Amino acid sequence: DEKDDLRIKMCIKVNSDDFVTIHHELGHNYYQRAYKALPALYRNGANDGFHEAIGDFVALSITPDYLVQIGLLDQSKVPSADKDIGLLLRQAMDKVAFLPFGLLIDKWRWGVFDGSIPTGGYEAGWNKLRLDYQGIVPPVARDETRFDPGAKYHIPNNTPYARYFLARVLQFQFYKAACDQAGWKGPLHRCSFFGNKEVGARLNKMLEMGASKPWPDALEAFTGSREMSGKAMAEYFAPLKAWLDKQNKGQPKGW
Repeated sequence: DEKDDLRIKMCIKVNSDDFVTIHHELGHNYYQRAYKALPALYRNGANDGFHEAIGDFVALSITPDYLVQIGLLDQSKVPSADKDIGLLLRQAMDKVAFLPFGLLIDKWRWGVFDGSIPTGGYEAGWNKLRLDYQGIVPPVARDETRFDPGAKYHIPNNTPYARYFLARVLQFQFYKAACDQAGWKGPLHRCSFFGNKEVGARLNKMLEMGASKPWPDALEAFTGSREMSGKAMAEYFAPLKAWLDKQNKGQPKGW
C-alpha cells in the first residue's frame, strides 16, 4: 500500500560488512516510514544528502558499547579507546578520503554543463580535477581519445553525485547531535545512544518532515543548527589526527 509496507530485499551473509550495511539500509526504511503520511511529492529527504546521511549516521552508531548492549560483545573484551587508531583509520579511508572524489564528480559535470570544460577537453578537465583535489595522476598517458569520467556510473547515467559528499558531512553532524542529546561523555567515535527515547523522538521529528520543509528547518529540528558543518567530523577523527600529526612530523605534505 506504499505506506505501511516497507521492506528490504537483500542477499546478505553473517559478517561485519553486511552488519553495517543492514543498519544503513534500515536507516532509509525508518526515514520512509516517518514521512509516509505526507503527499507523494514530499516523500523524500530534506535535501539530496539527507537520505544517505541518515543511513550512514545509523551505521556510525555501531560502536563497542552498542555491541555490548545488544549482546554481541563481552564487556571484558572491549579495548580501551586509545587502542582505536586502526578502527579510525578504516573509517577515515571510507569517510574522509572519499570527500575530494565525492566533490569533483559534480564539479566535472557542472563544468561540462556550463562550458568551462569544453567538448574537446573532457579528459583533460577530469585529470585536472583529480590532480587538484586528490593529488593523483593517471598511471599512463591519457589524451582526448579516452573518456575516464565515463567509468563512473553516475556520469553516463546523468545522476547527481553531490548527495554523497553532503551525506558524508551530515552524517557526523547528526551523530554528534544524537550523542549530545544522549549525554554521552567520552570520545565521539565511541558514542552509543541505543535505546534513548529522547534522541529517537527528536530524530523522528526531523524525519517526519520529509521534503515538506526547507532543509535548514529539518536540520535545525534535530541538531539545533541551520547550517551544515564539518566540525563534528573533525571531532570524531581528532584522535586519529593527533596520531597522524605525530607520525608525519617533518614529512612533506601536499603535492
